[in-house]
Parts: sequence; C-alpha cells; structure tokens
Amino acid sequence: MRKRILESYLSPLVATLLNLLLAYVVYAIARVAYLLDNWSYFAGSLSAEIWQGGLVFDTAAILVTNIPYIVLMLLPFHLKERAWWHRLCQGVFVTVNGLALAVNLADAAYFPFTLRRTTTTVFSEFQNEQNLSGVLLTETLRHWYFVLLFIVVVYALWRLYTTPRLQARRLSWWRYDLVTLLSLAAVAPFVVAGIRGGFATAVRPITISNANQYVDRPTDAALVLNTPFSLYRTVGKAVFVVPDYFDSEQEMAELFSPVHVPADTMPMTKKNVVVLIVESFGREYIGALNWNLENGRYKGYTPQVDSLIHLSTTFEYSFCNGRKSIDGMPSILSSIPMFIEPFFLTPASMNQVSGIADLLGGKGYQTAFFHGAQRGSMGFMAFARKTGFQQYYGREDYDADPRFGGEADFDGMWGIWDEPFLQYYCQKMSEMQQPFMTAVFTATSHHPYRIPEKYREVYPEEGIIMHKCVRYTDMALGKFFREASRQPWFQNTIFVMTSDHTNLSDHDFYQTDIGGFCSPIIIYEPGSDRQPSVQPKVAQQIDILPTLMGLLHYPDPYFAFGIDLLNTPADSTWAVNYLNGVYQYVKHGYVLQFDGQQTKAVYSLKDSLMQRNLKGRVPEQPRMELELKAIIQQYMERMNNDGLQPGGLRPNE
Repeated sequence: MRKRILESYLSPLVATLLNLLLAYVVYAIARVAYLLDNWSYFAGSLSAEIWQGGLVFDTAAILVTNIPYIVLMLLPFHLKERAWWHRLCQGVFVTVNGLALAVNLADAAYFPFTLRRTTTTVFSEFQNEQNLSGVLLTETLRHWYFVLLFIVVVYALWRLYTTPRLQARRLSWWRYDLVTLLSLAAVAPFVVAGIRGGFATAVRPITISNANQYVDRPTDAALVLNTPFSLYRTVGKAVFVVPDYFDSEQEMAELFSPVHVPADTMPMTKKNVVVLIVESFGREYIGALNWNLENGRYKGYTPQVDSLIHLSTTFEYSFCNGRKSIDGMPSILSSIPMFIEPFFLTPASMNQVSGIADLLGGKGYQTAFFHGAQRGSMGFMAFARKTGFQQYYGREDYDADPRFGGEADFDGMWGIWDEPFLQYYCQKMSEMQQPFMTAVFTATSHHPYRIPEKYREVYPEEGIIMHKCVRYTDMALGKFFREASRQPWFQNTIFVMTSDHTNLSDHDFYQTDIGGFCSPIIIYEPGSDRQPSVQPKVAQQIDILPTLMGLLHYPDPYFAFGIDLLNTPADSTWAVNYLNGVYQYVKHGYVLQFDGQQTKAVYSLKDSLMQRNLKGRVPEQPRMELELKAIIQQYMERMNNDGLQPGGLRPNE
C-alpha cells in the first residue's frame, strides 16, 4: 500500500523522466536521418566518439528546449492534477520536440550547401527573400521521405507519451506539493549540468566549437551537433572574441598585417575591371582545372570556361573563403574572409568598409553591381552600396529595359536566367564611361537546379542534378565573352572569374574538409602580353582585391586580408577558411587545422582525401601556427574596433 502511495506521489517525476527519454529517441532518429541523407560526407569517418559527443549536445538541447515542460510537470501545486493540465503538458512536449525534429531534418537537406549546422544568422540571411515559400515547397517535395518520417515520429511521440496518474485529489495535498517541490529541486542540478555539458566546476557551458573534441575532421562536427543547440547557442552572442595570442601589436603585425602600402612607382594603369561571381561554380565542375582527376579522363562540364582558362592565369590550388553566397561577397569584393559567422550579418558590418569599387571609384572609375534577383535579395544591394558601388542593377532594372525579355526571363525562383542577364550586363557596360569597374552575381547554377525549358533536351540530367545547370551557365558565359569581345572596351579590361562557393559534389576529393572550399580563380586580360599559365601557387577569394590593385599599379595604401598573387612568391602564398569551429590554413603544401587553441591536424595537399595526419611531423607547423594566430587576432581586433581601413597597425613590408 505504501509503495503504491509513494508511486502516486512520484508519478509526475517518473512520467517526466520517461518522456525526456522519448525525446532522446527523437534526436537519435534525427541524427541517423542527417547521417544517411549525407552519407558520402560522413561514411569514411564514423566513430563511437561522434555518438558520444552527440549525446552530450542532445542532452543540452533537450533540457533547454524542454524547461517549460519540466516546470509544468513538476510545479509543486496539487490543484494542477487535472486531465486538461496534462493534455496541455503533452501538447507542449510534442510541439517542442516535434519542432526540434523538423529543424534537424530541414538542416539535413541544407548541409551539402554549408557543411555545417545552421545558426541564427540564417534568419538575417534570408530576411529579404520573397521566394522562400517556393524554395521550401521545392525542398519539401525533393525530401518527401523527411515529411513522412516527421509525421510518423510525431504521431509516435503523441501515442507513446506517458501521462502521470491523476490521484492527487486522493492524496495529502501538502505531501504532494512537498514531493513535487523536492523532485523539482532534485532535477534542477541535473538540468543545469546537462545544459553546461558536465558537473565539474571547471566546465564552461559548451558551445558549437566543443563538438570538435569528438571528431578528427571539422566536417564531422555537424554530425555531433544538433540544430536546436546551434540555434539557441548563437542567439545574441558576441560573434568576434579577441584572443590574446600576442601582447605586442608590433610582433603580430610583423607576422601579418592587412594594411598594404604599395611600393610600385609606376603610374596607375586605368584598365576596366570586370568581376564575375558565378553562383556555385566550384572547381570540381571545370575540366581544365582537374587535369589529373580520374587519371586524366575527366572532361568536366564547362567547355567554354575551359577555353577561357587556356587564355588566362589560374592557380594550382584555389579556394573560396566561405560556404555561402553572403560569405563570397565580402571575400571577393572587400578581401574580408568569413570567420565564425558571415561578416555582413554581424554588428561589425556597421564598420567603415572599403572594397574594389570604393578604391577605384576614388580614382575616377564608374562602378556598378549587377544581380538578376529582386533588389534587396540576400542583402547584396546594401553591401554593394556600402562598399562603394555607385549603381545597382537588379531584376527590376532588367524588366524595365525594352531590349530584353523582361519578366519572361525570370526563372520563377531566384532571378533572371544567366544567358539573358549576362547579355544585359554586357550591354550595360558598353553604355558606361571608361574606366569602369563592375561585378555581376549570377543566379541559375543553384537550387532548385532548373534551366530554361528550351534547353531541357540540350542539357539533360547527368551525374548529379547540378551538372545540367553548370553546362547551361557555362554556355551563357561563353556567349557573354563572345559578345564582350566585340565591344570597344574589351581589350582594355581585366576579367576575374570565381564562384561564391561550391555546391553539390560527386567526387570524394571535393567532399573533404578542404575540398569543399575549392573554387576557381581565373584572371583574363585580353589586351595583355602576359602568357597564360597555371601558376604553382595557393590562391583564395580575398586575394582578388590586392591582385587587381597590383595589376593596376594602385598607388595608395589600402586594406585587404589577402595578398597580391602575381607579385608574391609561390611559397609565400596561402589561404584560410573556417569550418565548424576550426580554422584551415593552407601554405607550404600543407593544410593546418587549428581550433583556436591548438593544432588538431596537418595534412599534405597531395593527400587529397586527408587520410594521414602529419601533426608534429612537419617542420613548417610552428611557423604556420604563429601566422594563423596573427591573422585571427588581427581579424578579431579590427572587427571589434572598426579597423577595416588602412592605419592603426604596422603595414605589410
């Protein structure tokens, strides 16, 4: 009898614990779905530690998101023991954990584009988009199995929910209230410890970067984490924290400074500058940049760009500095890489920021930015204006030009198809006064992977869904350059082509931690006597600005995190990017992975699948660590102190 009475008093606590265990099952199902949907990225590196770490982060997320439920269940007030109250508790529990399942499944579909878990900056990233409903509908249809899984799991969650025995009215109310109060008091320390990541007093609340202690590859950290944790852990957090690697500003600046003081005494050459940012156009798709892939049999999907490369300067190793379009804009046009979060989604975007357009606009250039989407899309218009572009041409401007197809050329999702918009771009440049500097951001080679109806038979499905889009955009680029070659400004122009980031992949090499950042950097000067070449150098998007300044013999100090590729020895070229709490630094033929405190791994660039960790066995490692620390500290200090202009620190020698 006493046992049954005790069980009745403890029934709310027991039910709460059983239901929280059910939440763990939901998170486990979500992680397995995440893994299976992205199997090619994770298959080669699964370990027990990943699941152990996942349990730690799931515990934190489950306890944070279920705090309202726990309080409702263990509230020390006996009059709450009514059927309607426990229906409310059940509704809260299923809703909270159903939403957690939904965001985890949605993020599984988004992972191939970012290689990381989604954070709260995603809300700023897409806040100006008017086509999100279409995007979500398309992805829902493509991932119909996630919808089915969601329905089944949420139904099971409702049916398997444990409701406490409703006997409080037959029990002593003060004993009931006392037991539930003690239950709440007993549970509270475990909740706090679970949210923090452990009981030890030295344990700080875990953050996203803690996931790296359970993995050997930064990419795998996404599997350890869960999306609810990544979302709530980044709400209102300071993005840029200044490390204390160097006490002396001079010591740091001697290792690295983003302030460039040209030593060139030649007068400035006022050539036109055209920067083509081709959506998702990774190196993987380009045959001319993969001459040794698959033993030389790889032709790629870009015959037009291949022909251009044979007339251009490219680089043996070239990388993007981020995994999103909003990472590419600052990297390419302002030489600011993505560390932690996209630059112009952080408070640091209010700093004084320069860029190619601003620098050349100050020397008498006309400047314009072109993007075939509606004005405001992705925040590109705001960034373009902030960095000195005098004009902005978007979908509305294209529609208003009677020489072109207007609304009929809209792809129905993002913007104007690449073929007509690049022709519009070419014509608008012919109306500008020389010298001019322009940039275009294309739109077609992207989700939802559509091409115009008239090209469906010309570029059928092959390989992966992205390939037909690449072939279409390649054709559009070929037509653009043919039309540009007929213009009077063509011979006096420097063209730079790159991608904003990479996209879907079907080669193992391009699914590694560093392979996911492989973007082309192509410099084409039709009026130059420079010989075309593939230079044995490391290149990155943030090098585009200083390289252009070098080609033009720009005379004044300027700010850029990158280097002048054409005037820097091969062994001094480098690249840096950030993935899931780990910085990747490429130099001297190696990739060094650094988590902010210590080096986790060093790989040879020749080790294309990153299988042999050479940490501690590479003579260049200590120097690379120091240089990377200087880059990181310079970045953080300047972001927090409005230092994205020349001055303040010792310039590059």
